[in-house]
Amino acid sequence: MSANTSRPLIGILLDYAKEGSFSSRPHYALRQAYFDAVDCAGGIPLGLPYQSRLRMEYLDRLDGFILPGGFYPFPDSYYGDRENSSEPVHPRVSFEEEFTKALLDQDKPLLGICAGMQAMGAALGAKMYRDVHGAIETHIDHLNEKPAEDIAHQVTISEGTRLHAITDCTALGVNTAHREALMSVPDGAILNAIAPDGVIEGIEVPDHRFALAVQWHPEFFLNRGDPNLAIFEALIAAARA
Repeated sequence: MSANTSRPLIGILLDYAKEGSFSSRPHYALRQAYFDAVDCAGGIPLGLPYQSRLRMEYLDRLDGFILPGGFYPFPDSYYGDRENSSEPVHPRVSFEEEFTKALLDQDKPLLGICAGMQAMGAALGAKMYRDVHGAIETHIDHLNEKPAEDIAHQVTISEGTRLHAITDCTALGVNTAHREALMSVPDGAILNAIAPDGVIEGIEVPDHRFALAVQWHPEFFLNRGDPNLAIFEALIAAARA
């Protein structure tokens, strides 16, 4: 942690687009809400590009990390299918896969959000549904139920978990914006939140300093006292320690 501030440095992995409305050339992009959440919780947010040569510098110099959401293609192997060697690997996956494993191996404070939870699950060996709506019976539209600023459904939070201690809740209303979902809780992790239809909504690694992930987007609910802000505050506390 920087010697001249008590605010820990929190690296947020950037998302990526080959082209789009911002630029016709490859560029990084990420919603402002992630940065606002870290700032509001007491940290200094820093966006991390996919510079492989700097991976160890990131690990050494930063105090905590966030794997954010994003819509990008995962490898077929994440779904339990045979790897398609002719399919190009998305740049975020190319960096994120090894980076996430290194964060877990080095016990760095880590928060995964939506796709970031899926990346954490994959790093721990979990497989995913390509489209949860076709895989299970559900009355919830996990992708488009409501705008991200609105509560879409409830989750049950498991008592005795770190998430329960952080939020002080056994039930929480959450937003939703995902198609994929973990098929099962990976080895070494435990379930901390579940949707009414059985979709895994949160996992954590109990023997780590802080390795926690949620399927929803807590960065949209930053009012003081909100359990979602408490998740970011817990990451900052772990990074400060």
